[in-house]
Amino acid sequence: MTAKAVTIAQQKGGAGKTTLAAQLAVTYARNGLRVGLLDIDPQGSLAAWFEVRKALVDENGGGITFVQASGWRLSTELERLRRDVDLVLIDSPPHAETEVRIAVRAADLILVPIQPSPMDLWATGPTLDMARKEKSPALMVFNRTPAKGKLVDAVRKKISESEVPVAESVLGNRVAFAASIMEGKGVVESNPRHTASREIKALAMEIAIKLGLN
Repeated sequence: MTAKAVTIAQQKGGAGKTTLAAQLAVTYARNGLRVGLLDIDPQGSLAAWFEVRKALVDENGGGITFVQASGWRLSTELERLRRDVDLVLIDSPPHAETEVRIAVRAADLILVPIQPSPMDLWATGPTLDMARKEKSPALMVFNRTPAKGKLVDAVRKKISESEVPVAESVLGNRVAFAASIMEGKGVVESNPRHTASREIKALAMEIAIKLGLN
């Protein structure tokens, strides 16, 4: 059975794509899924995290298969991963290159992280346009969300006008997410009782339901 693929895409840098990819990968792996991580971002931050993970957590990746690919190798590596795992998570660069278009076209779901700000909202336009052109379903996710304030509701209302679905699960602006990345882990491993763990588990479940993985 061919694995489902989720591409995490957002043209604006600093939206938290790489952290989200790593956190979701660990969460799904801890739930028993065989997870593939495909890094197509030349910056290689996800690759650096995975090296730390192999050194400090598990030399085999702890249920996660990692591949870094670009250019002509991208489609080949993606198809190979999809044959070997249950779910592929693709971390993309913050610009609309050919690789991103291939990853968007191949995905069963496009995950678009957004911080609750007008700048982030406006920056989602090219990514959502690409998803529409490639006929790939998109789901926006609030990330690094402040604990207080009405801005989330205001941005959510604005998004509703574009008819793009928004995840019910919201990820807070929590140090625990970054702290776990420093250890080569996910927050569900480093701090399983933290609010951050509950948030990423809720998002992972919501995505799984959309993909029919539950």
